[in-house]
Amino acid sequence: MAKLGRHEKRERRHRRIRKKVFGTPERPRLCIHRSLKHLRAQIIDDTTGNTLVWASTLDKEYEELAGKRGGKSVEAAQNLAQVLVKRALDKGIKRVVFDRGGFKYHGKIKAFADKCRELGLEF
Repeated sequence: MAKLGRHEKRERRHRRIRKKVFGTPERPRLCIHRSLKHLRAQIIDDTTGNTLVWASTLDKEYEELAGKRGGKSVEAAQNLAQVLVKRALDKGIKRVVFDRGGFKYHGKIKAFADKCRELGLEF
């Protein structure tokens, strides 16, 4: 049996998390994805499969706030959280369940989650 790579291990962890984490209309799922250059976050209602709110480090609103594109730092994760929480609160979303996407709850993922909590989202 071949040894699993980093990507396959993350996908396995994500599947394991998704067995337990499910977004409802009252508490949609806040899902984050981290690549080498960018961060993306969505708030999803899993009953209908619709994305209610999204934000990315490629987004114009993020670029205006941060002054540049890209999400390689902890500060970028915190700026992304500001954009996402503002959009979520505008749509009336205050409570979510957090889906870390198979990534360790550390570094950028932790900074993103902490900033979201600080700005008014309840996990």
